[in-house]
Amino acid sequence: MRALRTPDERFADLPDFPFEPHYVEIPATPEEGGRSAGDGELRVHYLDEGPTDAAPVLLLHGEPSWGYLYRHMIPPLVAAGHRVVVPDQIGFGRSDKPTEMGDYTYARHVAWMSSLVFEHLDLNDVTFFGQDWGGLIGLRLVTAEPDRFSRIVLSNTGLPPGTPPPGEAFMAWQKFSQDSPVFPDRRTDQPGMRERSLAE
Repeated sequence: MRALRTPDERFADLPDFPFEPHYVEIPATPEEGGRSAGDGELRVHYLDEGPTDAAPVLLLHGEPSWGYLYRHMIPPLVAAGHRVVVPDQIGFGRSDKPTEMGDYTYARHVAWMSSLVFEHLDLNDVTFFGQDWGGLIGLRLVTAEPDRFSRIVLSNTGLPPGTPPPGEAFMAWQKFSQDSPVFPDRRTDQPGMRERSLAE
């Protein structure tokens, strides 16, 4: 699997983001349970703040975001005595970005996060907070290993059963996200900002 990696200097001097990056290599094409199917590895970035022996809070972002979304939640959670783990899902933030659209499947996203959360970090007594796609992926982790989780908090998410089919608004967003060569930067109205090509 071919993947791109955003250079570290792109993340320098981000406001309100003083956190130390952590990285782990996971199987690029995991089978069920996170075992490698022999297609190389991908680097996953995550934040790991607070005491490592404290009960962890796992914050999973949605699309099109990354761990930066939680920059204002991390300090109060750490101050309350929690360990806070914030992965950048594959394709986002400091994590590797496979180049082929077909490399991104729901099953792979679940397996990639399973590999990080269960195999590499071995998290237990987890308070899970999932937003958007982070909820869809994280809830699958909860159902796979429910004894590892103590609490669940969800925002703008759910676990759809597949019926009825997604609504018209979701289908329009899906088409836009897959067909648009340029994603408008929501900050383009600010001086010095412009639309950026997905290839940049």
